[in-house]
Formats: sequence, structure tokens, C-alpha cells
Amino acid sequence: MVWSAGRMAMRGASAALLVLALVAAVARAEDPYHFFEWKVTYGTKTIMGTPQKVILINDMLPGPTINCTSNNNIVINVFNMLDQPLLFTWHGIQQRKNSWQDGMPGTMCPIQPNTNFTYHWQPKDQIGSFVYYPSTGMQRAAGAYGLISVHSRDLIPVPFDRPADDFPVLVGDWYTKDHAVLAKNLDAGKGIGRPSGLVINGKNEKDAANPPMYNVEAGKTYRFRICNVGMKASINIGIQNHIMKLVEMEGSHTMQNDYDSLDIHVGQCLSVLVTADQKPGDYLLVASTRFIKEVSTTTAVIRYKGASAPPPAKLPESPSGWAWSINQARSFRWNLTASAARPNPQGSYHYGQINITRTIRLGIGRGKVDGKERFGINGVSHVDPETPVKLAEYFNATDGVFQYDLIGDVPPAKSAPTKMAPNVLRAEFRTFIEVVFENPEKSIDTFHIDGYAFFAVGMGPGKWTPACRSTYNLLDTVSRHTVQVYPRSWTAVMMTFDNAGMWSIRSNIWERNYLGEQLYISVTSPERSLRDEYNMPETSLRCGKVVGLPLPPSYLSV
Repeated sequence: MVWSAGRMAMRGASAALLVLALVAAVARAEDPYHFFEWKVTYGTKTIMGTPQKVILINDMLPGPTINCTSNNNIVINVFNMLDQPLLFTWHGIQQRKNSWQDGMPGTMCPIQPNTNFTYHWQPKDQIGSFVYYPSTGMQRAAGAYGLISVHSRDLIPVPFDRPADDFPVLVGDWYTKDHAVLAKNLDAGKGIGRPSGLVINGKNEKDAANPPMYNVEAGKTYRFRICNVGMKASINIGIQNHIMKLVEMEGSHTMQNDYDSLDIHVGQCLSVLVTADQKPGDYLLVASTRFIKEVSTTTAVIRYKGASAPPPAKLPESPSGWAWSINQARSFRWNLTASAARPNPQGSYHYGQINITRTIRLGIGRGKVDGKERFGINGVSHVDPETPVKLAEYFNATDGVFQYDLIGDVPPAKSAPTKMAPNVLRAEFRTFIEVVFENPEKSIDTFHIDGYAFFAVGMGPGKWTPACRSTYNLLDTVSRHTVQVYPRSWTAVMMTFDNAGMWSIRSNIWERNYLGEQLYISVTSPERSLRDEYNMPETSLRCGKVVGLPLPPSYLSV
């Protein structure tokens, strides 16, 4: 691609800014910086037997792993060489005080084709396994995802010995239809159907076997970071003849229970330790879809050093039914004695002893709008306006863009019509709130809340009532950012809204997300203090109504 003089100047200016940032970092003894340059392009891959168009980052699928330590500065210069606008979201990175870098259409203007933009964010006081992916349209179906590994600082103890190696397992369902075709089908009122199969680290079963995807040595222990990067299917993961010890889940150290296999739902990440304690040979890491009538399975080879024996012929039997999955989910526990990203133990935050100030019940619904199916939350199907809602709020230009609180804290009656509009709910700063997701559908859903980690205190069948609180785990449920909601069931989470900004609450079932099953929650600090939220960076892109407007007064220093 040939870049214009203006774009080359932009690139040069960007590089100069990075140099200045590096010099400033040294002068102020800031946390270390990691610089990345990503060229995002289309490419052709044969993944399910037929060549198809995919989205690559630096010619890679998956994209580069972001390997960093808690509090590091991550600077990523993204060059969009696609024919569509582009944004990346950093799924699970809390962006403390900094929703400006969250990478969702409600918080940022997209990177236009043949232009670039530089993200700058920190995993502040975070450790663990996370992912990134494109958040615009249906681009997520074409790839452009990758792993974010955030390690503990050297002075912070980790509750397990350093593994011999750290392996990514980015597993997900895969569609062979072009992502633009999938979007067109949804716009026409059609569905996207069932996925064509599963991939691990962007590879099919054959490519994940030759050469082997993972190489181990007998007697050593390895960390596998497993993330469901798909769009629709829950997946069960197991390894032939090996036990998986769960040690981390979405940024929290867990009680180290052993499992033969684990269910992992769309948008979730976890880490397991696996010891190479079997007779040297090949063994299969097995991934199978859950809760879909026609089960899809794929494998990746784990090879012991110096071995030549083929893997056992029999694959681990995949579990069946919802009850097994629910019981396993209830077995996950927070390690209350382990340190988090700070020296204090994770369990020093006694969430179960805080009074709830508000309960928000978010009911999933679907309905016809202009004859086409839409999904929504509490009767509103979200639509992204031309001006991102965060920018409209910041510039006090919300008129004609969106209205706050179109939905209430309780789902409407089933007979209420579905309304299409930007769905923005307000929450009072630093209040402790209970959020209940209610899923009346026949299929599973998963929900993610940007900007936060929450406590998934309970789940159960039917509709939620206050009496369900008697079943909550108020001691040691895992602090995480994505939770599943089983069919015709509810899931309750608790959280403190202490991160000022505009934050996405969304379904990770991307078909539903695209059709409106999402909203934004506005959390504003009444003090307008830099202690609570950063000003909009001067380098932020502008679009819609805020183009040409003067910057609002700065937040106040404290």
C-alpha cells in the first residue's frame, strides 16, 4: 500500500510522540513502556477446507501476543488497511479512569480506512489472561484477535511455581462466510446459522497436529492460557490422560482444584497448570462444542520431547447437559490468601459485607422492528449513533444523539414493543450495585462489563426474585469480567461502580450483540476530578457532532 504524504507525516509525528513519551517516562521514572506497530490487512487463509478472506495483524492470525507486566504502559500504533472502519477493544482490561482507550463504538470514533491511530493504556493493578479483538460490525468473525498476558510484578508472590512454559489456547467457533456477508444477512433479518467448526490458535485440526502445536518435556509443568474467542459456542476443553489444575480466571487467582475438562464460555479466559507426567508420546488437547445439537470437535497435538508414539485413539468423553456445567461453575472459588496485582490478599475485599444500594435487572428480549428481528435489553435494542455516546457526553452535546435512562431497573412486560435507540444507563459513582441478567431464551448467553471486575454471586433457573439471594456465595466467588447466563435462567453479579467513564455492558454472543443486545453505563464523578477520570486525550479521534468543537474545561487537579 502507498501512503500519502499526509499519512506519512502522521506516522512520523506518531513516532516522534512515542520517542517523547519514552524520554518522559525515563525522566519521571514511570512504569515501563511497550511499543507495538500493527498493520491490519485482509488476507486469505484456508481454515475449513476452502480459501476465505480473513483479517490479519502483521500477517498473523491470531495477532501478536501482548506480553506485559501489571501497570506497564502499552502503546499500539494501529494502521487500518481495511476497507472498513476499525476499532480494537481490550476485553477485560479495566482501563482505570480511561474509557477513552476502551475501543468500543460508544467510547471512541473508529479508525478510518488508510489511516492510523495510537492506543495508550495500562493494565493498572491487573494480572491474568485477557484477549483483544475488533469491536466494529462483524469483523470479529474474520479473526484479528489475540492474547493479552499480564504478569505479576517481581515483588508480588504468585501462588504456584513458575511453569516451564506459557502456552496460548485461543479456541473458538469459526464461520467460513465472509464477515461482511454475515453482517448483510443480519441486516436483512436473517441469522448467521451454526458455525462451520472449531479452531485453536487460528488452525484446523490438521494444521494443529503437524507440526505439533505444543511441545513439552516429561516431568515439567506448563501453563495453558485458554480463552474462548468465538462468537456463539460454549466449548469444553480437556487433555488426553492429563489433569488440569485451575489457577487463574480473568485476572483472579483461584483455588487450585483439579479438573478432567472445563467448560469455557464465549469471552471467558482461564489458566490451568498441566504436568507432563504420562508416558512420553503424543496427546491431544480436545475442544468440543457444548449445548449444540451437532457437536463439533477439534484437537491439537501435545508432544513429549523425543517421543514418537501416536496419541491414544480414544478421545476424552465430552460432558452433556446443563447441570454438569452449572455445578462446575459453582465449584470455582477465589483464592482468598493469594496476592493480587497488589501485595494485599485478594480476599481482603469483603464484598459480601457491603450493603446493596441498587438492583438492576437486565432482561434479554427479542422482537420485530420493521419486520426484522432485533435483540435488546429491557425493551431497548441498542444502536450506535454517529457520535460516540462518551464523546457526546463529554462535550455536552447529547441532544439529538441519545437520552439517558430509556430503560428502567426492571424488565418491561413481554408485550412491550422493542425500541431501537442508543441505550445508556446512568449509575451513581462509587455505589455498590447488584446486576441481575435474565435470559428467557432457549440458548446460553454470556455477558461482559467493561471497566470492571465483578463478583458472580449466584445463578439459577427461572426468573430472579429477592429470595434468590439466599443462594448467593457471599464469601469467595471469583472476581471476573465475563459470566454465562444459562437458558431460561438468571445470573447475579455484585460490583462497585468506582471507575468513572462510559462502559459497555454487552452480550458476547456476537449475533445478538450486533442486533442490539448491549448497552452503555455512564459513571460520572460529581467532582470532575483528575483523581477520578482522565481528560480526553488531545490525540483522540473526533466524529459526528463533536468535530470542530472546543475542548471542555479540564477536569480539576487534586
